Amino acid sequence: MSSEGGPVILSWHEASEALLAAARARGGRAVIGVTGAVAAGKSTLARALSPVVVSTDHYLPDYDVTPEHLRDLPESSDLARLARDLAELRAGRATRIPRWSFETHSRVGEQEVAPHEIVVVEGLHALHALPRAHVDIAVFVDAPRDARWARAVAREKAGDRPWPIEYLEHFFTTVAEPTFALHAERYRASAHFLVVNDGARHR
Repeated sequence: MSSEGGPVILSWHEASEALLAAARARGGRAVIGVTGAVAAGKSTLARALSPVVVSTDHYLPDYDVTPEHLRDLPESSDLARLARDLAELRAGRATRIPRWSFETHSRVGEQEVAPHEIVVVEGLHALHALPRAHVDIAVFVDAPRDARWARAVAREKAGDRPWPIEYLEHFFTTVAEPTFALHAERYRASAHFLVVNDGARHR
């Protein structure tokens, strides 16, 4: 397992089994970091890997005090706290993490997270330098833009994130996509595994 010669490429269907095998081969505890663009399949893969998943969404800023074009920037999220929280979990200690709501688009409290043999951190900036320092296995999920947009719309219609489709399209196109694109190559270069998710049913 090495990111120096490029990531190991995995299909979506083999990914969870291969990543779990890599984590267990390390011995002891492991933190798996999963990143990718919006609706690439990060959260679905994360849930297949561990019952303990820390989403970078919980470290987002309050939207009402953050200009729209800054909301998805890593500098706007509390990634320093995310790094500290991952360090605690990686050391086998319980920690409290923020709880962020897609209903209010703001932080609404905190929640206790217990340690586990495998902890997954997933989100747009899960492989940013701050949390990356506490990630043992780095994963980049790659998916075509059209497939991701279809998943994003399906997720919205299911009520996961209560935005009108028109605003979702605006945010997807003008904020989420260009912001992630600024960092995508750096995150990809630091990944041990590249998971190719071209199945429209996965998000």
